[in-house]
Amino acid sequence: MDDQEQFFREMGERIRRLRKRRGYSQEDMIGFGFSARHWQQIEAGRPITVTTLLRICTALDVRIDRLVRSLYPPPKTRK
Repeated sequence: MDDQEQFFREMGERIRRLRKRRGYSQEDMIGFGFSARHWQQIEAGRPITVTTLLRICTALDVRIDRLVRSLYPPPKTRK
């Protein structure tokens, strides 16, 4: 798995935990303008756009920095 795949997979897991913590089902996310299938793909770690990320933050009432903090691995140092 490359860094990008890992980033989106971990973000999907984080989004799932936040959704559950807020007491929402996947079906509830339809009320925020997401299709059930799209939401399932997000939580499964499919890549998303910045626009979708902002919509998720609004729906889950979370700041973007909190959602993505420490998801990306640190830059590799050159020797």
